[in-house]
Amino acid sequence: MLGAIIQVLISGFVIGALARWAVPGPDPMSVPMTILLGVFGSFIGGGIAAAIFGAQQDSGSVFAILIGSIVASMVLLIGYRRFVQKRPITGPEAHRPPSDRARFATLLGAPGRQIGRTDDVDDQLRKLSELHRDGVLTDEEFKAKKAELLARS
Repeated sequence: MLGAIIQVLISGFVIGALARWAVPGPDPMSVPMTILLGVFGSFIGGGIAAAIFGAQQDSGSVFAILIGSIVASMVLLIGYRRFVQKRPITGPEAHRPPSDRARFATLLGAPGRQIGRTDDVDDQLRKLSELHRDGVLTDEEFKAKKAELLARS
């Protein structure tokens, strides 16, 4: 039982890594996310390929299942990039790292939210300057949010 779980994890990692390698552009993912990508792609693509080509143990069927797993993982990765990261699939914007704007929506002043959750303005200013330094915030956004924080203190 443990051997089967380890085999699924390793094959999921390999399939997910091959899918990430095949789709151009950066996709910062953790190892568990890569494993999930490969496992789900293997279930979907491998299942479809096995249904079409049969699940015999000959080399042609195994190769078709492997290719189906990788292609399905690539489609899942493209969907993740498009709908979760909100990035295009092609063009120069596809090769830029995803921004963390959704994660920092409170600092950007999302509707219906307060700026930050702590009362410590210094901590909020430090986080704001880190976002600006990392390129998540533009100069204009940084200046506007800094002025807003200082006005509230």
